[in-house]
Amino acid sequence: MVRQNSAPLSGRRAQAARNDQIILDSARAVFLADPGAPITAVAKHAGVGISALYTRYGSKEELLRKLCIDGLRTFVAETETALADGRDHWSAFASYMRRVVDADTNSLTLALAGTFTPTPEMFKLAERSNQLQAALFDKVKDVLRAGVSIHDLSLVFEEVAAVKVTSPQRTKELRQRCLTMILDGLRAGQPGPLPGPAPTWQEINERWQA
Repeated sequence: MVRQNSAPLSGRRAQAARNDQIILDSARAVFLADPGAPITAVAKHAGVGISALYTRYGSKEELLRKLCIDGLRTFVAETETALADGRDHWSAFASYMRRVVDADTNSLTLALAGTFTPTPEMFKLAERSNQLQAALFDKVKDVLRAGVSIHDLSLVFEEVAAVKVTSPQRTKELRQRCLTMILDGLRAGQPGPLPGPAPTWQEINERWQA
């Protein structure tokens, strides 16, 4: 979020920021599809020269770290938002789970964990994330079924992130549908309606097609 008193970027700086975001978006798309892809594939996807990419990121590992740091920062920000949510505990918790699923930070975990050496900054952010999530869990555990642990929630995010079909919009819808069923299992009471139609056989089967 841009602060209201922030001065607008100059034309050159604004263009540089846009180019950097294009590179990061391309890196995310390329490495989620194939963590072993070379950095040249990112440059090709972004439509920039490899020298322009190396000007910003000195190596593939540096680019991977940047993606994961940004993902951690997003997760931390969403957890802080949930902690400040003054609504009833279930509404705050369910909204938090839905926002994190839509942010799709856990796809990075599934694809990139173990593929590079984390930095001290990443470990610090991860610890901050763990502390915040523990605080949130303590806040909302009164509305969760007995036996649920904070790390169950981490696995839920990864399980939902594994849902993926060709269409990004349909992927988003199916993930929210899956999450709704999981949330109904996490909470005692009447289940809510499932968003969107059920997955089709074509959508299930297409993942096995080259």
